[in-house]
Amino acid sequence: MEGEIERFIKVWIIAITCLCYCYYIAAKLPKGPLRLLSLLPVLYLFLTLPLTLTSFHLGGPTTFFLVWLATFKLLLFSFNQGPLFPPPNIFLFITIASLPIKLKPHSKPNTTKKSNLLLTCLKLVSLAAIVCCYGYRHKMHPCFILVLYCCHMYLGIELVLAVSAAPARAVFGLEIEPQFDEPYLSTSLQDFWGRRWNLMVTSILRPTVYDPVRRVSTRFMGHARAVSVAMLATFLVSGLMHELIYYYLARATPTWEVTCFFVLHGVCTAAEVVVKKVMLRRGWRLHRVVSGLLTVVFLAVTGNWLFFPQVVRNGVVEKGIGEYAVMVDFVKVNLLLPLSNSYNKVQF
Repeated sequence: MEGEIERFIKVWIIAITCLCYCYYIAAKLPKGPLRLLSLLPVLYLFLTLPLTLTSFHLGGPTTFFLVWLATFKLLLFSFNQGPLFPPPNIFLFITIASLPIKLKPHSKPNTTKKSNLLLTCLKLVSLAAIVCCYGYRHKMHPCFILVLYCCHMYLGIELVLAVSAAPARAVFGLEIEPQFDEPYLSTSLQDFWGRRWNLMVTSILRPTVYDPVRRVSTRFMGHARAVSVAMLATFLVSGLMHELIYYYLARATPTWEVTCFFVLHGVCTAAEVVVKKVMLRRGWRLHRVVSGLLTVVFLAVTGNWLFFPQVVRNGVVEKGIGEYAVMVDFVKVNLLLPLSNSYNKVQF
């Protein structure tokens, strides 16, 4: 654990140094190919740095932040687009580039709004309960295990993103867009992927993939078809990026199941948009309870079929669960025990 933490610190020191180079040197170059060329060494480092990490809970978020989010933000920055343009001060530049945050428009210091601490604690307790339940998996029905995986993934990702965004709120007092919006209340695939699930990814895929593909496609086909093509391209890129993250976590040859998962959802979401327009013209509308249930069932079934098998088969789930015990022991030995000893000496 100590060695992994040391590597983790080194990775982020190098990453922050690279972002300082982007701010002080690359930003001074003209936008376009020249600036992009100057950023290529940084993009290469961001692709390789997470390979030095082997743990799930340190390597996973680092891969997501650097390989996906930071890389896409810097690609947009090369052409004076995205959240890094115009460049804010160096501290905000590093924070926005390296963390999964998106500032609200015209964001000002936040002095009144506080995070819901009670809800966060409830989610932490729920996550802890799920981890404890894994010890009895051999006695559980496969469907219940699937429910645990889904809840674990949602709670784990949301809490990691929330904790990562906390420094930006605490240090700069800025209002940040929420990363999730109660995805379990989704009434359609479009609602789930576009408005509720991991909105940081949605906000970065739209300018990097969806908008350019839609603009180019509109020249050769009608607007409606261009929207469908752009939607499919966005889901394809998302699938490929998930496939890359799976590789960093498992270090196993890709099987392309997770890519198929996102392509399938892209096709179904594009078809859903067309069907909903036809239904609305005819005055038909499913009750939100029915559509919500269908959405959740479809996500669970396809997730069990294509999304989870790759990480389960390669032992990623087992590694992630096992790390909780390692982290608890690390905290006991390195934090709680020294504090207890210091307290006893003072009392003596």
